[in-house]
Amino acid sequence: MKLLQKTLLALAAGSLMTVGAQAAINYGNGMTAQPYIGAKIGQYDLDKAKDEAFSYGIYGGAKFTPIFGIEAEYMTTNKEDFAKNALNRSKYEADVYGLYGTAEYLFPGSNMYAKGRVGVAKNKVKMKNRMIAGNTLVSNRSESDTGIAGGVGLGYNFTPNAAVELAYDWYPKVKDIGYNGRDLKAEGLTLGANFKF
Repeated sequence: MKLLQKTLLALAAGSLMTVGAQAAINYGNGMTAQPYIGAKIGQYDLDKAKDEAFSYGIYGGAKFTPIFGIEAEYMTTNKEDFAKNALNRSKYEADVYGLYGTAEYLFPGSNMYAKGRVGVAKNKVKMKNRMIAGNTLVSNRSESDTGIAGGVGLGYNFTPNAAVELAYDWYPKVKDIGYNGRDLKAEGLTLGANFKF
């Protein structure tokens, strides 16, 4: 990740925490904003790729009401096979940066909740080709797109300050980095844990 991207991610996370703390001060009717930060792991599934990639990342946000909030995340993956056969061999990896609005529904009499999110994300996929159409070569390409992204999931509050979440997410499509001329869908399954301040 480039230094500028790391800096912007740190500033975004810091801004979310500051906004959450300020909102907690401004609400005087018993409602407070609750900032949180967490980590997640899972799998990233790129359309037409031979294998899903292992994904991992961080996320943070704040709930401004018991239902609505805002969330930012950064996800990355390991290198995985996009194609592996006698004619084509290539690997891919991905980075996702997102900013989302969130909504939660706490099931009555339970610590379990449903969560949905929708927002904007940048999905960047990098490809390293070692062989194309039987010819040995080494080339690197990357494609990215910024667009609407979101997800749905279930969470469980172990304590008032700690929770786990299982989620399905979809990300912006990217141009086919395998030179076949169509957009590739990207989605993922993640298991996350967060701590609320």
